[in-house]
Amino acid sequence: MKAARLEAIGSLFLRDVTTPDPGPDDLLVRVEACGVCGTDRHLLAGEFPSTPPVTLGHEFAGIVEAVGGAVVHFRPGMRITGDPNIHCGRCAQCRRGRINLCENLRAIGIHRDGGFADYVIVPQRQAYELPLTLPAEHGAFCEPLACCLHGVDLAEIRAGSSVAVLGGGVIGLLTVQLARLAGATTVVLVTRQAVRRTLAGTLGATASVDPAAGDVVDQVAGRNGIVPGGVDVVIECAGVAETVRQAPKLARAGGTVVILGVLPQGETVPIEPFDLLFREIRLLGSFINPSTHARAATLVAEGAIKVEPLISRRIGLAEVPDAIANPPRAGEVKVLVMPGR
Repeated sequence: MKAARLEAIGSLFLRDVTTPDPGPDDLLVRVEACGVCGTDRHLLAGEFPSTPPVTLGHEFAGIVEAVGGAVVHFRPGMRITGDPNIHCGRCAQCRRGRINLCENLRAIGIHRDGGFADYVIVPQRQAYELPLTLPAEHGAFCEPLACCLHGVDLAEIRAGSSVAVLGGGVIGLLTVQLARLAGATTVVLVTRQAVRRTLAGTLGATASVDPAAGDVVDQVAGRNGIVPGGVDVVIECAGVAETVRQAPKLARAGGTVVILGVLPQGETVPIEPFDLLFREIRLLGSFINPSTHARAATLVAEGAIKVEPLISRRIGLAEVPDAIANPPRAGEVKVLVMPGR
């Protein structure tokens, strides 16, 4: 079979590899779609910890081709989405219920072979069924949506809340939709790209801000801004230093800031502790998707979250190295890898 292999930092190639055999508790899944994530670019650049050589791709869905002898809830022919994050269940963090902080966490597509391949091995406890009537591409959105769900859960958005979402990529546009589902009546998207601002309006954003049009803090939280004094919740989805610095300044006194975007490992951002203290800003990090993948699968399967408008282009496996080695195209939201192309 074909697989896009991260062989070392800066080295990603399409290779011929042996089709894996499922273990007793595993599913062999024929990959139908796998999303290209910003984390894949961090992995290639050595900005996110991984264990090469490894096949990348952690946002995948596909058809079960074979199952191990101990598998009880899945059978060949079923469509599944895979939660890539495998916790040990034994360490102190797992015993506390903080499975996303597992001391032995291993992820499909990061530490073990992933979905940029014709086939991927998925432990049965990591698999969630999707209807066969669902477009295969939609299943690839379950993993990023699950991560967004965790961030929105931490933010404790309530009916009538005001929310600012920083970043108009797939994470930002999924978060816009989740914020509205959670009851937010004002959702402001901040992004430089006009295409994404327009798209956000069709997905539930009540306003959008172009950083090139003026100071973002003034536009959102200034005296004549969209929400004078600041919003209840700020969710940083861009994963860049500039928006992390801005985030606390956009929140009202007593507000909440959630860092959901992934910055390169080792990058630092100056924060003014006095401001956080004096205005009692709650600053939280949101890491992956503890126990949210099933909810994400349900939202996608039932069409409660719009994902089709987020698909910018579909590519084959041969195009993966180039797609990951280069930044997203202007206005691009989500690139899907379709191994069958």
